[in-house]
Amino acid sequence: MAENKPEKRGLGRGLSALMADVDLIPSERPAQRQTLPVEQLTPNPDQPRRSFAPEALQELADSLKARGMLQPLIVRPHPTDRGLYQIVAGERRWRAAQMAQLHEVPVVVSDLDDTEMLEIAIVENIQRADLNAIEEAASYRQLMDRFGHTQEKLAEALNKSRSHIADLLRLLNLPEQVQIWLKEGKLSAGHARALITAPNAVELARKIIEKGLSVRETEDLVRKQSEAAAQPKARRSAGSEKDADTRALEGDLSAQLRMPVSINHTGTEGGKAVITYRDLEQLDRLCQVLNASA
Repeated sequence: MAENKPEKRGLGRGLSALMADVDLIPSERPAQRQTLPVEQLTPNPDQPRRSFAPEALQELADSLKARGMLQPLIVRPHPTDRGLYQIVAGERRWRAAQMAQLHEVPVVVSDLDDTEMLEIAIVENIQRADLNAIEEAASYRQLMDRFGHTQEKLAEALNKSRSHIADLLRLLNLPEQVQIWLKEGKLSAGHARALITAPNAVELARKIIEKGLSVRETEDLVRKQSEAAAQPKARRSAGSEKDADTRALEGDLSAQLRMPVSINHTGTEGGKAVITYRDLEQLDRLCQVLNASA
């Protein structure tokens, strides 16, 4: 059975109001602002981001110790464990709060379903400055595949240019190894964009890393490789693809008819023969020859 495609719809809750962390919750839906003990909060099991850099968490924890948590977490009542709450947005701050030994954190509680929760979590990740290009591109792809959002709607809602989103999505077409190097910071997004059209992207990426090439040098390298690959093809298209027997047959027919004859094979068995006449007199002679052999 064919798989149902996601229904195209307007901006979801995560995209329509999530531009400021607290204002994520639409005004028509009741939301409660309060403080909760950190032990009553649990992570979102579908959190798109799986890794949290320890150094960055420690830096945030130090800031929370000095100034407290100014921005509340977005949470919802846990669907199965009464008395607990799932974090919709702000898991990084919750982890840092535990490192800072804070006992309570400010939260906004709202009743969100699983789809809304996932969408909001994805958007929150996109808004973070430390996402690498592949993580950001994967988030855009997930929003488009899961919720049917278009590039234009994403660009409008997230205050990004459509070309920025389109360029990042193209990175997902790169070989997996190149994407891994990009995630690890061994390649920049500029390097990766230059490799998108390269047939040997992994080989070139390894050379870029080993030699420490700049983005401009990478673009020059890809261009030279493309030009080198195109030259043999151009030579073949100049006529060298015809075998000796075909050229000999063209010569025999041309001599017999006293008119240029070109034979082109278009398939395993078929093709076409083109006879070029100079004037109507030659055409009349050609017709006589064909009628005589009929």
